[in-house]
Amino acid sequence: MSTPLASWRESASRDAIVEFVEAVTTGPGAVPPEERIAVFDNDGTLWTEKPMPTQLHYIVEQWAAAGRDDPTLAAQQPYKAAVEGDYAWLGGAIDKHYAGDDSDLHTLIGALVRTTIGLSVDDYQAAVAAFYRDARHLTLARAYTTVSYQPMVELLRYLESHGFTCYIVSGGDRDFMRPMTVDTYGIPPERVIGSAVGLRYDSDSNDVRYGENFDFFDDGPQKPIRIWTRIGRRPLLAAGNSNGDVPMLRFVQKHPRSLSLLVHHDDDSGRGDAPYDKGAEDALAQVESSGFTRVSVKDDWETVFAPQS
Repeated sequence: MSTPLASWRESASRDAIVEFVEAVTTGPGAVPPEERIAVFDNDGTLWTEKPMPTQLHYIVEQWAAAGRDDPTLAAQQPYKAAVEGDYAWLGGAIDKHYAGDDSDLHTLIGALVRTTIGLSVDDYQAAVAAFYRDARHLTLARAYTTVSYQPMVELLRYLESHGFTCYIVSGGDRDFMRPMTVDTYGIPPERVIGSAVGLRYDSDSNDVRYGENFDFFDDGPQKPIRIWTRIGRRPLLAAGNSNGDVPMLRFVQKHPRSLSLLVHHDDDSGRGDAPYDKGAEDALAQVESSGFTRVSVKDDWETVFAPQS
């Protein structure tokens, strides 16, 4: 049998995980299996989010094509950045959000909604599945399905082997994640919680289609709300990596037995996960005061990505 958490180095964070799992799953005080819920952010926690989140790469391709077809769009953001390949502006919009400035994020969301108006959910899933099949990470030149963090995938399996049910709770689009979560993480689509565009039922074609409005952005304080709405239980474990994950990391802590993991991208050794703190400054500053367990990519992970086949 393979060694659990084999890609984790012997460290305080690994010990904290093992001790927590043993405490809540063994002995007379074990938490019942139905209450063993774990929630994980996706971008930056289960796989890479730099130089931009994967979904933004997909959307940029749609915006660039629209901008090339319509010069008036090409003069407006975010189409201008997409046509010009200005990834700094696009990534900066996400960084500004985590710093509390959503001015550019609103621009992104408005353009995002316009890419799917009237599209059926089935057609969108087919387009996203084709993207995952063909696209490559912008700096690693690997398929996106191969840039998940091997230690975190092992953590999912470790928890499941001890009776946990794991969910993804992401600021990313729920329907953009669903086509890849089974193969990449072993998480079925019904356990994917994320942001969403409004939907409507088309009785003529018997399809569910995307509407003209953004329904909700599953980040920050929305994460605990969406967890409760979808799961109806307070999780025991949460893992995140950014300021937007802090409410979720704190939400689990009201359970008398919990663990909150904060992935810190601090690896300057050239293993492919570029170091950065931007967008995580508040979360990192709260590690000690809030009782988060910091997971250092540099010090705690022996391997970052699984070898390519």
